[in-house]
Amino acid sequence: MQVDSSGLQVLSRAECLDLLSTAPIGRIVFTDQALPAVQPVNFHLDGHSIVIRTSTGSKLAAATRRAVVAFEADEFDLERRTGWSVTAVGLARAVTDPTERDRLAELPLTTWAPGNRDHYIVVEAEQVSGRRIAD
Repeated sequence: MQVDSSGLQVLSRAECLDLLSTAPIGRIVFTDQALPAVQPVNFHLDGHSIVIRTSTGSKLAAATRRAVVAFEADEFDLERRTGWSVTAVGLARAVTDPTERDRLAELPLTTWAPGNRDHYIVVEAEQVSGRRIAD
């Protein structure tokens, strides 16, 4: 087990992706008017890709077209003081191909926000890192 300078367990890429697949909510970090912005989103891990479903005219949809973004998900147990955090960085793209859109619509990705959410953003997780606080 590899440990970082803070004493946290360093997770492998495979461990990070396994943990991401269990998280219901994550945070996407993108640029909005030249400033960093963070938005919580529900998502689905599709292989090594993070799939987010949003509305076509949303700020998120506009800001992430062909942009490098970061994505973070975590889980913590406050009583036991344990948990993990995973960050992925990659290129976000809007899904425009009807065949791909139909396939993504079949994923178990139900949005929590009200309204029509028929726009898909896919983040290719190129760099993935994570840490775990173990008991």
